[in-house]
Amino acid sequence: MTDTPAYPPATSVDDFRRNLAQVRDNMAAACRRAGRDPAEVRLLPVSKTVDEARIRLAYQAGCRELGENKVQEAHAKWEAMADLADLRWAVIGHLQTNKAKLVARFASEFQALDSLRVAEALDRRLQAEGRALDVLVQINTSGEASKFGLDPGQAAAFVRELPAFASLRVRGLMTLALFSSDPAQVRPCFVRLRELRERLRQEAPAGIAIDELSMGMSGDYALAIEEGATTVRVGQAIFGARALPDSHYWPGLAQPGSQP
Repeated sequence: MTDTPAYPPATSVDDFRRNLAQVRDNMAAACRRAGRDPAEVRLLPVSKTVDEARIRLAYQAGCRELGENKVQEAHAKWEAMADLADLRWAVIGHLQTNKAKLVARFASEFQALDSLRVAEALDRRLQAEGRALDVLVQINTSGEASKFGLDPGQAAAFVRELPAFASLRVRGLMTLALFSSDPAQVRPCFVRLRELRERLRQEAPAGIAIDELSMGMSGDYALAIEEGATTVRVGQAIFGARALPDSHYWPGLAQPGSQP
């Protein structure tokens, strides 16, 4: 990780192709260090704050999945780009129950499930839409009170309740690491999530898969891959630096460093 690297904005298809290639090269190098197959790790580009015109350039460069934190922003982009029929949208930020109807309408994935109230609201809305949704359970591995996500000690009991929600396809876990330029502080967050997955796999109810680990962003995705990430959420290293601070999207996070 480095302190607030300079990410120039991508403004052409060639820019996006170059940035995507660099990120994928870095991912492959991290996989080699960990003795992993690069095919095991999915890149989820994060397009929050990015306008439609630049998203369309990213699409031309090969992006077919995008992650967004704000539900209303994501929904508006989905509507505006409905002509891109194979573009999938993942909601990766905290969800209030009153926004569940929007997620049920357009998202292919929700990575921040951390309450039964949200699970119930999503399930009800998804059934009305005749859809199912891949979900990840968000875990607070840094222990910061400002962050959303379940305490690791609450995860097993929470997961045991999830078979009640038939429209939710539980795939695994997600976390946000500590915001720090010190790998020695960041890496343990990823280790905790991986170790929690191994424990939950032993006791997960039938039909509940705890396989996926979504962890790692622009500043720390290589560390996350070394510790077992199956999805990395990368925004600024692909799209360029954002004008809005991360605290606008991740409550309580105002420090520079490992930003998506």
